[in-house]
Amino acid sequence: MLLALLGCQRSDQTPGPASDGPARFVGSTTCASCHPRETEAHRGSHHARAMQVADAASVLGDFAGARFTDHRVVSTFLRRDGKYVVRTEGADGKPADFDVAYTFGVWPLQQYLLPLAGGRLQALTIAWDSRPPVAGGQRWYSLYPGERIRPDDPLHWSGREQTWNYQCAECHVTDLRKNFDLAQNRYATRWAELGVSCEACHGPGSAHAAWARTRKPGAGRGESALVVALHRPEGAWEMKDAPRGIAQWSGPSTSRARGEAEVDACARCHARRRPIVDPYPYGRPFLDTHQPALLVDGLYHADGQILGEVYEYGSFLQSRMRRAGVTCSDCHEPHALRLRADGNALCGSCHLPARFDSPAHHHHPTGSDGARCVSCHMPARTYMGVDARRDHGFRVPRPDLTVTVGTPNPCGGCHAGRSAAWAMETIRAWHGPGWAPRPSFASALDAGRRASLDAASQLATLATDRGEPGIARATALALLPGFPGSRAFAAIEAGLGDVDPLVRSAAVGALEGLPLEHRANLAAPALRDPVRAVRLAAARVLAGARGSLSADQQVDFDRALSELVASELVSADRPEAHLNLANLYARLGRPADTESELRTALWLDPRFVPAMVNLADLFRAQGRDRDGERFLEQALRIEPESAEAMHSLGLLRVRQGRPDEGVAWLRRAAARRPDIARFGYVYAVALYSTGQASQAIAVLEDLHRKRPADRDVLTALATYWRERGEVARALGYADTLVALAPEDPAARTLRDDLRRRAGR
Repeated sequence: MLLALLGCQRSDQTPGPASDGPARFVGSTTCASCHPRETEAHRGSHHARAMQVADAASVLGDFAGARFTDHRVVSTFLRRDGKYVVRTEGADGKPADFDVAYTFGVWPLQQYLLPLAGGRLQALTIAWDSRPPVAGGQRWYSLYPGERIRPDDPLHWSGREQTWNYQCAECHVTDLRKNFDLAQNRYATRWAELGVSCEACHGPGSAHAAWARTRKPGAGRGESALVVALHRPEGAWEMKDAPRGIAQWSGPSTSRARGEAEVDACARCHARRRPIVDPYPYGRPFLDTHQPALLVDGLYHADGQILGEVYEYGSFLQSRMRRAGVTCSDCHEPHALRLRADGNALCGSCHLPARFDSPAHHHHPTGSDGARCVSCHMPARTYMGVDARRDHGFRVPRPDLTVTVGTPNPCGGCHAGRSAAWAMETIRAWHGPGWAPRPSFASALDAGRRASLDAASQLATLATDRGEPGIARATALALLPGFPGSRAFAAIEAGLGDVDPLVRSAAVGALEGLPLEHRANLAAPALRDPVRAVRLAAARVLAGARGSLSADQQVDFDRALSELVASELVSADRPEAHLNLANLYARLGRPADTESELRTALWLDPRFVPAMVNLADLFRAQGRDRDGERFLEQALRIEPESAEAMHSLGLLRVRQGRPDEGVAWLRRAAARRPDIARFGYVYAVALYSTGQASQAIAVLEDLHRKRPADRDVLTALATYWRERGEVARALGYADTLVALAPEDPAARTLRDDLRRRAGR
């Protein structure tokens, strides 16, 4: 990546002679002297224009007095004294004028960055639609249409969720140095260049520039001294199997290793992830620098299709193409960012058009939208109002999964009046009566999300199936602790030695529920894993278990614990990081540090409700319920619909001898967050303990219908029906419980007692 504008807050990066020290950033003009073709391709690309100084050349929006009204808040866009100015509602709720410092992005929308106190750059949530008028563009619009985002809301343009220094900077400038001062709650953010320039991808270039100056004419690439070598390996995609019609890689690189550095470099900004080290160490594996999100509910559908704003990496990891060795630059020219071919011709470079770009394959009229490869294999989802992004899983349409687990399918996007069952039968008719869809990991992840009776079996099978994508297997491992038992344990233990660090990391994290001594035996080796994300998972799991480690393992643990704390402090500007540290210190038995971190979170954001709830829980353990009560009441004043605060206050009221109030708060929490089974279970227990047995059982029965494998619910139902004399009903639940957990002695004791009562 090459030429980009220098920022007014750039670091001092003056090219100079090479030294034996670490490579330095030299700037894209240095690169341009030897790479004019790449420079020209990069000029004007989305990477080059990812962030620019706001001027007549970069600003696309209408600043000629244009007005935009949203929920009675009027924003006016102006030019004044050569500057671009927005008059809008500030953090205090009053209208004020704010200078535009930088443009942010270019297509299909452009945002604007406004400086605020403390070195913050804030992304205005009124964006310019840069599409042409015929596509509905050339207008101002809200990124939160239909919502009134109040000034005290973190999503307000002046709030922490719109702070560029944390949310966006890493991927829009080169050589970011966030420079957050926690003591002052201030940023002194610096960078080498605005935009994604050469060194944003290739790393600091001083050593490479020195190599280029001494290189003899006609010499090969050799050891180019690039920190991150992203040149395409020797070889090509060749059509070796014409009947199959799919190209295979011909070259020295193995399919798994090919392009690993390239995909990792792109993942830094094209993944839903959080950084775990600062400053960014160029050339390291992705999981040594970032922790990617798994296929969790709310971010991905159960079959891995994109749902939340997750970008491309997570879906690409699932694809058969990636497993075959396809990399980003096979389809995308990396400097201009253009696709290497238009339309179906791009896919035709590896998929024989005679076989795949024909009605015999796609079953749609030639030239129609249904005949486009991307329509079926890369369905799009729109984010930020106008930005349609394609799923990079390259999966085949699966209307059968729409029927069984409720995932979307691209057929429904075009045939809106037709059912998924119709689409499934249509596809079956194309392929003949013997056709059946391939097994999918969707059923296992769906079972885990819904706590189905066969969830443990399905998740364990997925977790140990090395033919499935690593990110899906890691997700299965992350779900398995909810279904403890021998099958889950065996799958977790197998995952600890997996070749994929994402799987290893998830397997280590899944040891959480084991007794300390078992955790120590299994997780301790991971403290020396070559990949940082795995070591961090081990340190987190072993917090509180240091005494169960050998002397050498304690040294490893202390080292990994330091890494873990440092990884959280990468985001020291966020209250969530201090909440994470508080939870860590609580497990380490350091209550003073726990309280300190929670209070730091509230200092950064006085309205951060999770810290208030956690403080109340800390005070409960210390016998300070009165102090905790004040925080819970404050939390509910700030966020009246916080289910977590309602739940905690309900438990507090029960402890205070005010059961009616407590049950009422617990009921509200369960109703507010029906997705958190624990809230419903505790509410039912409270009902039963206050003499409302019928209501309690009704709540539990409803929970059981939604989550059939929830063992707490099954135990409660078996126990409560037994106490009411309904032995047959109780025994049914106890039998299910033992079937789920045959090695659980408490479950067997309960079942055996009921069998004796039933005379069996």
